[in-house]
Amino acid sequence: MPQITINGTAYEFQKGEKILQVALRHDVEIPHYCYHPSLSIPANCRICLAEVAMPNPKSGKLETMGQLKPTCQTDCAEGMVVTTDSPRSIANQKSVMEFLLINHPVDCPVCDKAGECYLQDYSHEYGRGQSRFLEEKVKNPKKDIGPNILLYSDRCIMCTRCVRFTREVTGTDELMVDGRGDREMIDVFPGKPLDNPLAGNVTDICPVGALLDKEFLFQQRVWFLTKTPSVDGLTASGDNIFVEHNDGKVHRIKPRTNMDVNTWWITDEVRYSWKHVHSESRLRLPRVKGAPAADAARAGAEWKTALAAVQGVLAAAWARQQRLGLMVSPMLTCEDAFALASRVLALDPRAELAVGPVPFRGEDRTFKGGFTMYAEKAPNARGVRRVLEALSARRGGGAVHDSAAFTAALRAKQLGAAVITGNYPSDWVTPEFRDACMGTPIVLVDTLENALCNLAEVVLPGATWTEKDGTFENAKHRLQAFGRAIAPVDFARAEFQVGADLESIAAGRALRPVDAETIRAAMSAVPGLERFGSEVHVPDLSFQQSADMQFAEL
Repeated sequence: MPQITINGTAYEFQKGEKILQVALRHDVEIPHYCYHPSLSIPANCRICLAEVAMPNPKSGKLETMGQLKPTCQTDCAEGMVVTTDSPRSIANQKSVMEFLLINHPVDCPVCDKAGECYLQDYSHEYGRGQSRFLEEKVKNPKKDIGPNILLYSDRCIMCTRCVRFTREVTGTDELMVDGRGDREMIDVFPGKPLDNPLAGNVTDICPVGALLDKEFLFQQRVWFLTKTPSVDGLTASGDNIFVEHNDGKVHRIKPRTNMDVNTWWITDEVRYSWKHVHSESRLRLPRVKGAPAADAARAGAEWKTALAAVQGVLAAAWARQQRLGLMVSPMLTCEDAFALASRVLALDPRAELAVGPVPFRGEDRTFKGGFTMYAEKAPNARGVRRVLEALSARRGGGAVHDSAAFTAALRAKQLGAAVITGNYPSDWVTPEFRDACMGTPIVLVDTLENALCNLAEVVLPGATWTEKDGTFENAKHRLQAFGRAIAPVDFARAEFQVGADLESIAAGRALRPVDAETIRAAMSAVPGLERFGSEVHVPDLSFQQSADMQFAEL
């Protein structure tokens, strides 16, 4: 392959690659602001300029190509020699930084971008020790440009990433460049707020503190946050994300680059719809109908009592030669479905199995840049069905039904007892489903209070996807594993742990913790589930980043 030399080291490149792209691919730092791999290349920030030399075809000697070249826009060529640390290149970097900071308020102590700001980093790395600008700074206003986004115009360096994003990725064109010179600024078109379904991504691609997320504003310093790689647990897209948390609380969701799934983006519904994780309506302790209210001080004993009650409800129905039922929510992981279904089928091989209600909102929408937002608002309907069908076939059972058929079976009183799971981000129980459940002993495993809690014989608090590990199958049938970000709230447990605990209770064994990886290994041995041993995409844990703030004890 052809080679290019950057700061004395040779690197291979592919035809059409830019100098900056080759450098970034090989972890060679070249400062840049306006360049983003998903967007067009205007080369307007000028900090990536470098000395570029090419061999003379006649003499073979290196000859500098005159002026400094923008590495983001210059194509690589065989034998090219690039120098970003020469006196001319360094002088340009310092000049650009000085220019960008002329009117900048230098309010890093109160800026939410502090700790992940290119302007802050490059000022330290390439800037001058002090400003030579003594005149009064131009002060631009703070603007509310959309339901989730604030624009601090005086921090903007006019890289135009956000403008190009709305033109080239979403195709919604809300943002523009208004004015000229030191009065130039980003703005929305009159009467057209920045409210497209991908709008929150502008806060991620903004290299400085100009575009900020209203919900995260003044909530946490980024160096306190731990980033855990995860997968969208709210829609069928399977978008790769980071769950950023501190002290057991999620503070924000950000996209994790995966060119095979979501590229660099996530939708605003994924970014902002995780609030149920810390809802005041979370189920926190197990409940058994007719028993005294659960006591947090005796949570372990309460769990054993509740698990024994579940076993009693299911065994009593089977003893009466009545069929059992299990409805597994599409919000649960494949491991959850496997553990719960295995336990129910161990009692009743002919149990009625069903996938819970799959929410839909609107229609699938593909944006100008190719990103697709799915109307299906459940992360694992396909994975749950795959697991249930494989287990049912192994036990010689019938077909796996949808929630409508399961509701009809409840209404017709065809089931002696039913295990029902929820884990939806909002109340999902309709009056029709509640009425159908009346008269049938119900075991509910859920995360939020709902109308079934007062009907159920036993209520077990489940865990949201941020509180457990597991696997989801997205709309394109891609299996993706993810890890636990935070511990389950209070005394909630992952649903696969509930299934394992029920198995231990039935066998008279002590309860023991299990993890999703162990369950996946067992799943891969089941005919029809071999994919879980070879085709599960596991996140690169090198992306996992712990909080780096050190504290001294006083």
